[in-house]
Amino acid sequence: MPESDTVILDIDDEIATITIDRPDKLNALNVETLEALQTAIAEAEEADVRALVLTGAGEEAFIAGADISYMKDLGTPEAQAYAELGHDIARSLETFPAPSIAAVNGYAFGGGCELALACDLRVAAENAVFGQTEIDLGIVPGWGGTQRLPRLVNDEVARRLILFGDRIDATDAHEYGMVGEVVAHDQLDSRIDDLTADLAAQPKFAVAAAKEAINQSHETGLEAGLEYEQRVFSGLFGTHDQREGMDAFVNKRDPEFE
Repeated sequence: MPESDTVILDIDDEIATITIDRPDKLNALNVETLEALQTAIAEAEEADVRALVLTGAGEEAFIAGADISYMKDLGTPEAQAYAELGHDIARSLETFPAPSIAAVNGYAFGGGCELALACDLRVAAENAVFGQTEIDLGIVPGWGGTQRLPRLVNDEVARRLILFGDRIDATDAHEYGMVGEVVAHDQLDSRIDDLTADLAAQPKFAVAAAKEAINQSHETGLEAGLEYEQRVFSGLFGTHDQREGMDAFVNKRDPEFE
């Protein structure tokens, strides 16, 4: 697959893996890397994959944050453009047509934590460390952290993490609800393989529809979300996977989804 110097996209068996490849910089996100990441996500979408995995190269970091050396001299218009780029990428992970998984293999600070929050699922290695550390730099999270973090953890936990810039380990992140599970560092890849294989075996259109409907719960009020769910639910009737899934259930056999 096409590669940049800092982002690697690999597609295998309808699973896309995007690796931020700047281990000497703890996979920090400079503009070049962000633009390459944006391109890689778009290419994965064009490839019509069944799952997308985001991770970092090396043994120390998932994504240690944004490029502070670039940000330090920005004025307001340039900072706005930088925020928009990060938001666009986070939103593309959040709205990707297939489930997105953050395989957090180390430090996930600042913008790195925010991109993990934008994924559907988060699996952390035992050595992972999370933090919305922007307050230490005199700023606030700029790629969605103030909005997505309180939706995952309770309000006070989110406020403490953002206001104090606290770092938390994988166990605490799991306890707070930031990550779905924690595994040994050397088991992270195999666990991700298991999850993506399970997702790839699911009915593709139903999975995409379920993700869309769940996302709507964060975008609209309850009544509008319930109406949206009804439309998504009824729209799947008549599809191959709906017919196959129900016929397989009635006839006590395994379904063969498209």
